[in-house]
Amino acid sequence: MIHPQQQKIIDEFSKLSSWDEKYKKIIDLGKKLSAFPEEYRTEQNKVKGCQSQVWLHASLTQDGKVELFADSDALIVKGLVALLLQIYSLQTPQEILSNPPEFLRAIGFDQNLSPSRSNGLHSMIKQIKHYAMAFDYLQKNKK
Repeated sequence: MIHPQQQKIIDEFSKLSSWDEKYKKIIDLGKKLSAFPEEYRTEQNKVKGCQSQVWLHASLTQDGKVELFADSDALIVKGLVALLLQIYSLQTPQEILSNPPEFLRAIGFDQNLSPSRSNGLHSMIKQIKHYAMAFDYLQKNKK
């Protein structure tokens, strides 16, 4: 089952007829991304496997949801990470872990992104899943 937020993104991108329009939308999403707190711009928060610089920070809210913050020095990558935040930020660890990024295939990102961007995107997803696994473990082992 595709998560409603992913379906919304699929619907938005399906209305766009060309990849130029889709890239423009991705760049616009990146420009709208919330400011990334400077204290999170550390080597520890850098996503490994990205050609561009990408920072990804996660924290657990009081109500047990994973809040994600991200930034990139590349416009398209910043837009891609903005899409991931729309889907995964403020979800529980279990919701993140049980919600694969179906929208990538549905929109055609898996075939239309350059290999380096595709690798970077998958590295960002992997990092988000790692954060979710760590928070899930912490929640289950709280004393």
